[in-house]
Amino acid sequence: MNHDLETIANRVQALALQLGADEVSVSVSQSISTELTQREGKIERTKQSNSLGVGLELLVEDKFSSHSASDVRPEALTDFLKRAIQATSFLEQDEYRRLPSIEQMGIAKNPLDVSDPSWKQRTPTERKEDLLHLEQACIQESQEANVRSITTHVWDAYIESHVCSSNGYSAGWNRTSFGCGGELTLVDNDGRLPEAYDYRSSRHLNDLPSHQELAQTLLQKGLSRIGSSSISSGKMALLLENRVAARLLNVLIGPLNGRSIYEQRSCLAGKLGSKIAASSLSLYDDPLISRGLASRPFDGDGFATKRRSIIEEGVLNMYFINLYNARRLGVDPTTGSSSNLVIPPSEHSPEELMADHPKLISVEGFLGGNTNPITGDFSFGITGRYFEHGQFVQGISEMNISGNLFDMLERFQAAANNVWTYSSYRVPSLLFEDMQF
Repeated sequence: MNHDLETIANRVQALALQLGADEVSVSVSQSISTELTQREGKIERTKQSNSLGVGLELLVEDKFSSHSASDVRPEALTDFLKRAIQATSFLEQDEYRRLPSIEQMGIAKNPLDVSDPSWKQRTPTERKEDLLHLEQACIQESQEANVRSITTHVWDAYIESHVCSSNGYSAGWNRTSFGCGGELTLVDNDGRLPEAYDYRSSRHLNDLPSHQELAQTLLQKGLSRIGSSSISSGKMALLLENRVAARLLNVLIGPLNGRSIYEQRSCLAGKLGSKIAASSLSLYDDPLISRGLASRPFDGDGFATKRRSIIEEGVLNMYFINLYNARRLGVDPTTGSSSNLVIPPSEHSPEELMADHPKLISVEGFLGGNTNPITGDFSFGITGRYFEHGQFVQGISEMNISGNLFDMLERFQAAANNVWTYSSYRVPSLLFEDMQF
């Protein structure tokens, strides 16, 4: 990194106060990212970006505004801040926007291990070799299949940021991310071209799966699409695959937002402390998981983070309420957004959970769909596999899953033992009874 982010942040803050701001919060971030894509033995796309940006929140005579800029030269910042402060003076006053006291914010001390020192030694040659080996593994695994195309990807990034506020708060951190993935297109007997994909991300390079493991999973997903079709509509058990659980769980997370609660646009408004799910369901927000993709030392308000219970044995325990919405609601703030979402695993494999059900669809992908956070209604297109008494029958396509959030939560039965670690949704496969397909 070529910039001292703390120095830039302090310079912006001091200049904003000098130019007439009453309160200032500044965030400066720099990121370097690299992406490579390969197809048929040739690199199809390469991309490297190096970005530096400043985020700024101003309070001028109780009028609030937020701004961003990418030019951090002193002369450019002066003009930028003058315009920002002048623009803020035309806004309406907002009594809830003041910064918290520094004592209220706390100090983040938890070691998160989210930055891999090996990133700085990673070379273009190593990235190209990694990409080549991944493609070779995918070709080797799928040589017996009727393959139309294979595309592979590798990427990595380093992000450093520093935040300071005029209340005396100052904190910075850095993190890395690495990823690999592939897309596979097969040729079906009827001429269709079923597709499959598999992407993995981690904070440390050595936490990614082997090339062979990813290639095997990619082929399995592709083969399950061969001969896929719909079956008769009806209610049956649903096994939600761990890697795609986020799509359905977002039906729950969206209405928990503090702004939605304040504006009465949430089906969960007024439900705090109430039982909204089966007693077998517990869900936590944990920003302190070592190497977690959404782990963080502080949240968007600068508050030190901690593990929180969202749902405990079916009872709703919290909303995601930042400082601003907490003041509007007259409650204590929690945190403004989710981090790592955790559902505790059981001792049972997905196969064991499926075995007792005469009819079950394992949902392994989503295609479009919509949700209504006010009513909790949802409908999604799905892909997956159909099982009878734990035995695979056929691939599933051209079907939807629909229902209501509260009904879905009450139909939750059990979690499997296969926690997915390549996402901020660190959950296992989830079993639901009598879902509408």
